[in-house]
Amino acid sequence: MKQYITLSEEVRIAKEQGKPIVALESTIISHGMPYPQNVQTAREVEQIIRDNGAVPATIAIIDGKIKVGLSDDELEMFGKSSGVAKVSRRDIAYLIATKQLGATTVAATMICAELADIHIFVTGGIGGAHRGAETTMDISADLEELGQTNVAVICAGAKSILDLGLTMEYLETKGVPVIGYQTDVLPAFFTRTSEFPLNLRADDVDSIASTLKVQWDLGLKGGAVIANPIPEEHAMDEQFINGIIETALKEADERKIAGKDVTPFMLGKVKELTGGKSLEANIALVKNNAVVGAKIAVSFNGLK
Repeated sequence: MKQYITLSEEVRIAKEQGKPIVALESTIISHGMPYPQNVQTAREVEQIIRDNGAVPATIAIIDGKIKVGLSDDELEMFGKSSGVAKVSRRDIAYLIATKQLGATTVAATMICAELADIHIFVTGGIGGAHRGAETTMDISADLEELGQTNVAVICAGAKSILDLGLTMEYLETKGVPVIGYQTDVLPAFFTRTSEFPLNLRADDVDSIASTLKVQWDLGLKGGAVIANPIPEEHAMDEQFINGIIETALKEADERKIAGKDVTPFMLGKVKELTGGKSLEANIALVKNNAVVGAKIAVSFNGLK
């Protein structure tokens, strides 16, 4: 398996020295934000993780390898290049075999992180069951991965463009713990709250780290969602953002946009309709997740 994985020098040294490492996805760079904010945010998020005592490992597929930890030039390449493949579980082997450039989604990043023995992963928001999924079966592979891969995902909940109720039902069926960090309700990406209460709450990172250790010590396979609300000063009004999402969803439906093209279209449309405020919110919540994720990684590392 090692023939398919390459560690950056920073990640390799961190492994040798037993330092805490935090995985980061690359789809957020290539498909989630426009240039140059995507590259700038990626660099700032990596630095936040370093400042909080952990080592960042942005993951991507480059030249027939899973690259764990990207250089500045590689981050720039993913931020600028067009035609970068969006990689989920089904795509990993093909893109490695054909030596194509691939940016990892939540699902693919979880797989690659576990292969590299990294168990804490920071992102913006997880995918989920799309609206109408009860008939279309349009359900993100992120949810299936959370049910079987031992990686904790620190996020601002599920993206509010999704059906949050169906998403929570799916996670419950898969036995995935959704732990609210200092919250009793599921955050909905751009907003701090939703109508969905959570069964589990943790007010400190040590409780989360201990829970993860016990879960995996017991052989309970699968990940965990650590739902960390967007900072209050960057949160958007729930009614306002929901109205915009409805408008964008209607347009996506009219244009017959489906599958993995829905999320980038929706995020772009929401950015346009909010006059760029949604992009500012997206950047703020990812940075906030990086702080919490790094602290969880440090605490979890201390328990090993």
